[in-house]
Amino acid sequence: MKWLDRLEESLISLLMAAATLVIAMAVLHRFLAGVPVLQDWIIRIDVSWAQELCIYMFVWMAKFGAAYGVRAGTHVGVDVIVRKLKPEHAKYLVIFSLLAGAVFTATIGTLGATFVWENGAHYAFLHALGRDPGEIPEGPTSPDMEIPTWIAYACVPLGSYLMCFRFLQVCWHFIRTGDVPHADHGHVEGIEDNPSPATPTALAQEELRP
Repeated sequence: MKWLDRLEESLISLLMAAATLVIAMAVLHRFLAGVPVLQDWIIRIDVSWAQELCIYMFVWMAKFGAAYGVRAGTHVGVDVIVRKLKPEHAKYLVIFSLLAGAVFTATIGTLGATFVWENGAHYAFLHALGRDPGEIPEGPTSPDMEIPTWIAYACVPLGSYLMCFRFLQVCWHFIRTGDVPHADHGHVEGIEDNPSPATPTALAQEELRP
């Protein structure tokens, strides 16, 4: 599933970068709007949509970031009971917690998909297929960007189902290997945990190198 991992990471990175740029643009616009020389020209640029867009991007980023957190083992967890149990007993508790997470996220995903479908996605799909939607409501639109709200809310079923898949993926990996992803927050990528001590001879050789 390398392609899914790259897609997940790329989407999170893209949303984070885009949200940063939009926020920076909105702040710059607000600052320049107070400059007398540029005020008349700047206020003609409408950036009222920036805040709403950033909110949607952060929500999407949070939903897919949660799925990434399950895969990478970065979610906060209380493992006091697991550490007190013997390994042969603790594994059942770990499997139960992972399956419980899968059931919960699958439930949220299903409820979210139903809400999105009834909130305008049903109408949009029928309209895209050239079929008469009948009395099916078109659904509301966002106040600033005026996009169908079901597009913004689609992150709930998509992110929840992806998170459910990650729980099942981690559970299957644990059953096969006995390992679960665990992030070491004290480790920095590219830096050795236990670097070899520098001896006087090594320091002297380093100084003599051209």
